[in-house]
Amino acid sequence: MAALITSVMGNTDKVVEYIRECSALDIEILKPDINKSFGKFSVEGHNIRFGLAAVKNVGVNVINNIVREREINGDFKDFADLVKRLDSKDLNKRVLESLIKCGAFDNISENRASLMMGYEKLLDSVSMDRKKNVKGQISLFDGFQMGEEIIEVEEEVSSIPTIEEFHERERLALEKEVLGMYVSGHPLGQYENELKNNTSIDNGKINSLKEDMEAYLNLDEKEVILGGMIANKRIQTTKKNDIMAFLELEDLYGTIEVIVFPQTLKQYNSILNEDNIIYIKGKLSIKEEESAKLIAREIRDINDKDSLKINNHNNSYIKNKKQSKTGIFVKIDSLENQQLINSIEKISLQYKGNQDIYVCTEQPKKMFRWEKIKVNINSELQLKLQELLGQENVIVKN
Repeated sequence: MAALITSVMGNTDKVVEYIRECSALDIEILKPDINKSFGKFSVEGHNIRFGLAAVKNVGVNVINNIVREREINGDFKDFADLVKRLDSKDLNKRVLESLIKCGAFDNISENRASLMMGYEKLLDSVSMDRKKNVKGQISLFDGFQMGEEIIEVEEEVSSIPTIEEFHERERLALEKEVLGMYVSGHPLGQYENELKNNTSIDNGKINSLKEDMEAYLNLDEKEVILGGMIANKRIQTTKKNDIMAFLELEDLYGTIEVIVFPQTLKQYNSILNEDNIIYIKGKLSIKEEESAKLIAREIRDINDKDSLKINNHNNSYIKNKKQSKTGIFVKIDSLENQQLINSIEKISLQYKGNQDIYVCTEQPKKMFRWEKIKVNINSELQLKLQELLGQENVIVKN
C-alpha cells in the first residue's frame, strides 16, 4: 500500500482516497517525522509513514541529506541539532517552515507554534556562529606563538522560546497547507457519524465513481445532500449586478465546488462563513473531464435541527451502481452529426434484437438511449461500430 500511495503522490484526491482505505483496514498513516520518514511513503510496523517528498517546498536534495546525516551520525536530538548538523544551504526558511507545519519535529522538539516563533532567530544564530568560528580559526592561527595556551570558546546558540501551541483548527490548517491533506486529525473528525447519518453522498463516493464514467455521468442533476466545512468563499457579481457565491465545501474525503445563485445566497448568506460546518441540499453538475459541482438549493447549519430531505432514497444511485445500464455504448461528438448517426443506425439495423444501444455525446455531455432501435450485441456488431467510431468509443456492458 505504501508503494501504491507513493505512485499517486502528485494526486491529492487519490492519496486521500487510499489513506481512507488504509483507515478502513486499520492501517494508520503516521505523520512525517524527521527521524523516521524517507522520501517515499514507507512501511513502519503495521502502519505507513508519510513521505517527506510529499511535503511542499522540501526538495529531493534536502531529503537525501537529512536521511544520509541521520544514518551516519544518528538521529537528530532536537530541532537545534538538525540546524547545526545540516549544511546551511539546505535549510532555507521555506524548507524549515514546511517541516515544522507538517509536524516533522513533534517527537523531538517544542510544539509547532514555538518552533514557528523562534526558528528564524535560531537559524541566524547558528549561521553567525559558523562565521565566527571560521574567522576565529584564521585569526587564532595567524597570531599563534609557541608555548601559548589556546582556549576555545563555544558560542551559545539562541534557544527556541516556549509559547502556547496553536489551536487545533489552526494547527491542522497549517498541516494541510504543506501536505494537501490532514494527517494528525481533521476539523470534522468529531462530526463524522453525524455527517454520515445526515447526508446522502460524500466527496469520497463521488471521486470513486470517476473510475466508472457511466456511473459518474449518471450523477448529473441528481438531488443530493452533502455536509462539510466551508473552506473558502468567493463572491461574484452577475451581469444583472446581483451577488452570487462560490464555496469550497470540504468533508472528510475531499472538496467540491458549490455554486450559490443570488436568490439562494440572500436566504442563507448569514451562515455561509468560512469554517462554518453546514449541510447543503442541491443538484450535482457532472461533466466529463471536469470536477463535480453542486448547485445549492437549501442550506442548514450543522446545529440546525430542521434536517434536509431529498426525494430519492438515500444513496440509491450508489447502491444500484452494479445494477447500472447494460447494453452497447457509442460515443460521438454531437447529435447534429446526422451523417454519423445514420451510419450507426444502418449498422445497428443489421443486428436487431432486444438489447439497448446508448449514444453518449460530447456537446452537450449527455447520454441517450436509442428508443427506436434495439440490437443483438455480438462481436461482429461491436467490431463494425469500432471500425466506424474508433475502438475507444464503443463499449459493451453486460
